[in-house]
Amino acid sequence: MEEIESKAIFGRRLKRFREESGYTQSILANILGVERSTYTYYETGKTTPAIFDLMRLCRQIGRASCR
Repeated sequence: MEEIESKAIFGRRLKRFREESGYTQSILANILGVERSTYTYYETGKTTPAIFDLMRLCRQIGRASCR
Protein backbone atom coordinates (compact mmCIF):
# COMPACT_ATOMS: atom_id res chain seq x y z
CA MET A 1 0.00 0.00 0.00
CA GLU A 2 2.83 2.42 0.79
CA GLU A 3 4.38 1.88 -2.64
CA ILE A 4 1.14 2.86 -4.38
CA GLU A 5 0.82 5.96 -2.20
CA SER A 6 4.46 6.90 -2.86
CA LYS A 7 3.94 6.62 -6.62
CA ALA A 8 0.85 8.82 -6.39
CA ILE A 9 2.70 11.47 -4.38
CA PHE A 10 5.60 11.38 -6.82
CA GLY A 11 3.19 11.77 -9.74
CA ARG A 12 1.47 14.79 -8.22
CA ARG A 13 4.80 16.48 -7.54
CA LEU A 14 6.07 15.72 -11.02
CA LYS A 15 2.92 17.24 -12.52
CA ARG A 16 3.24 20.35 -10.37
CA PHE A 17 6.91 20.80 -11.31
CA ARG A 18 6.09 20.32 -15.00
CA GLU A 19 3.27 22.85 -14.91
CA GLU A 20 5.37 25.38 -12.98
CA SER A 21 8.11 24.98 -15.59
CA GLY A 22 5.72 25.52 -18.50
CA TYR A 23 6.25 22.15 -20.19
CA THR A 24 3.61 19.90 -21.70
CA GLN A 25 3.54 16.17 -21.17
CA SER A 26 4.27 15.72 -24.87
CA ILE A 27 7.43 17.81 -24.73
CA LEU A 28 8.86 15.97 -21.73
CA ALA A 29 7.88 12.61 -23.19
CA ASN A 30 9.73 13.54 -26.37
CA ILE A 31 12.82 14.56 -24.39
CA LEU A 32 12.78 11.19 -22.61
CA GLY A 33 12.04 9.26 -25.78
CA VAL A 34 8.82 7.74 -24.43
CA GLU A 35 5.21 7.90 -25.54
CA ARG A 36 3.07 10.64 -24.04
CA SER A 37 0.88 7.94 -22.51
CA THR A 38 3.93 6.54 -20.67
CA TYR A 39 4.71 9.98 -19.31
CA THR A 40 1.07 10.30 -18.25
CA TYR A 41 1.52 7.08 -16.25
CA TYR A 42 4.39 8.76 -14.38
CA GLU A 43 2.12 11.63 -13.34
CA THR A 44 -0.80 9.38 -12.40
CA GLY A 45 1.40 7.07 -10.35
CA LYS A 46 0.81 3.97 -12.45
CA THR A 47 4.53 3.63 -13.01
CA THR A 48 7.74 5.53 -12.32
CA PRO A 49 10.59 6.45 -14.63
CA ALA A 50 13.96 4.76 -14.47
CA ILE A 51 16.45 6.62 -12.27
CA PHE A 52 18.38 7.88 -15.31
CA ASP A 53 15.19 9.33 -16.79
CA LEU A 54 14.22 10.80 -13.44
CA MET A 55 17.55 12.60 -13.22
CA ARG A 56 17.10 13.90 -16.76
CA LEU A 57 13.58 15.13 -15.91
CA CYS A 58 14.83 16.97 -12.85
CA ARG A 59 17.55 18.69 -14.87
CA GLN A 60 15.10 19.60 -17.61
CA ILE A 61 12.55 21.19 -15.31
CA GLY A 62 15.25 23.01 -13.39
CA ARG A 63 15.17 21.13 -10.10
CA ALA A 64 18.25 19.90 -8.28
CA SER A 65 15.99 17.19 -6.90
CA CYS A 66 12.34 16.37 -7.34
CA ARG A 67 11.31 16.80 -3.72
